[in-house]
Amino acid sequence: MPVPQTKDQLIAEAQSEHNTLEKLLAVLTPEQMTQTGIIGKWSVKDVLAHLAEWEQMMLSWYAAGLRGENPQTPSDEFGWGQLHGLNQKIYEKYHQQELEEVLAMFRASYQDALALAQNLTEAELFSRGKYAWMGQHHLGNFIHANMGGHYRWAWKGIKKGLRLAVK
Repeated sequence: MPVPQTKDQLIAEAQSEHNTLEKLLAVLTPEQMTQTGIIGKWSVKDVLAHLAEWEQMMLSWYAAGLRGENPQTPSDEFGWGQLHGLNQKIYEKYHQQELEEVLAMFRASYQDALALAQNLTEAELFSRGKYAWMGQHHLGNFIHANMGGHYRWAWKGIKKGLRLAVK
C-alpha cells in the first residue's frame, strides 16, 4: 500500500490496521499467542513487543527532535542496515515477559503513537526534514512505517504463521 499523503489517511490507516490486528488477537488463545515459530522463531507475543518497541523508539526520536537533539536512528548501537541485529536485541529484551504485560505495553504504545499523529498538524506530519534525524523524510513516513505498515506486516504474518503451525 502507498504511504498515506494526508493526516486523515495516516490516522485512518493506523486505526484500520490496528483494528484488524486486534480482531485477530481477540480470537487467539494464550497458548496460540505464546507459541513460537509464528513469524520466524517469534511468537505472537514477541511480535507485539516488537511493534511496541519500534513505536516507542519513534516517539523517542520525535521527543529528542523537539529538544533540539539529533538521535542516532534506529538506535545508538545499530544502523538502518543492521535491523536484524536490532530486532534480535528487541526479541531478547522482551521474550521472557508475561503475555499480559506485553499486551498492555502494546496497547499503551499504540495509544501514545496515535495521540502523536492526532495532535500534530498536516505540516508537522508531512514537512520533509523538519528534524535532522529524519533526513529527507517526513514524520508521516515514520508513523506509517511504525504503525499502519507495521501492523499490516504483523497481522498478515501471524495469520500465515498460524495456518502453517496448525497443519
